[in-house]
Amino acid sequence: MTESRTHALFSFGTLMDERVQTALFGGAVPTSPASLAGYTTRPLKITDPAVIAASGLDVHLILERRLGAFVEGAVLHLTDEELAAADAYEVDDYTRRRVVLSSGESTWAYLDAKPLRPAERIVVVGDSIAYGRCDPRGGWAGHLAAAHISGDEARRRLFNLAIPGSTLAEVSAQTPMLLAARRPDTLVVAAGINDSAVPAGRAGAGTGDTGAGTDGHADFGQLGGSLDALAATALAHNARLVVAGPSWLDEDRTRDYEGLCFTRARALALRAFLQAWCEAHHVDHLDLWEPLRERSDLLSDGLHPTAEGHLALYEHLDATGR
Repeated sequence: MTESRTHALFSFGTLMDERVQTALFGGAVPTSPASLAGYTTRPLKITDPAVIAASGLDVHLILERRLGAFVEGAVLHLTDEELAAADAYEVDDYTRRRVVLSSGESTWAYLDAKPLRPAERIVVVGDSIAYGRCDPRGGWAGHLAAAHISGDEARRRLFNLAIPGSTLAEVSAQTPMLLAARRPDTLVVAAGINDSAVPAGRAGAGTGDTGAGTDGHADFGQLGGSLDALAATALAHNARLVVAGPSWLDEDRTRDYEGLCFTRARALALRAFLQAWCEAHHVDHLDLWEPLRERSDLLSDGLHPTAEGHLALYEHLDATGR
């Protein structure tokens, strides 16, 4: 009986080499020519002896975004076991994510493990923290924009479309109509703290309860649908989805915040939900919890970072994402 080949993987480098396929899979695998629009490649120095031995090369290629460019390669048709072997072969600089080929087919590809490093055109959507409230310099997204654009003024762009007060459901509904004109290759969704809010005084608000009542506030069980919609929106533009957040809060100052209650227990439950969803869907998660942890002095009201707090968030994003 022929093995079921259930995975399509776009290769643009050593995985197309029959010697590498033999070393990894026991022989050549079915392939078909393909191209990937919106990308170019750059060299990557390899130090893993096993990978060098398999490929015969100590410099491989890695993808980065380039509007108007394309990369020629091939689609490998792999079994579960062969895909796992390919995952093990790729060094930590790579991670497997979904892309859309020039043909319109969705496949796996190995991208840069730091999701913002290869980006050219970034769109940020989210809430007031992503918007940069309490920082006249535009918050962490403003710092990111300055650093990103200065790296290549002619090509790079960052569009901050965050709206204060937004939940993930609202972001998922608003985002599709915003993207076409910006031609993004990377969509950063700041999964905001609004999704953990409950009315102040609600029973169980500080216990980590994640159910939703009829008040319209966050139901973590429904957030997956919003994230699924955002993932589909990103893929429709061949953009990489990056989920960022939530950030630490000082619940002693946020138990009655404009009629809402924000607690660490619910924020941590949101954080765990986002991490689990991203892992299950092979989506990048940039955790913003630690930079402000136990640093109430970096919060203007217990919830929104000060200018210094936003700088701390940006420096963390820069280290983990760029």
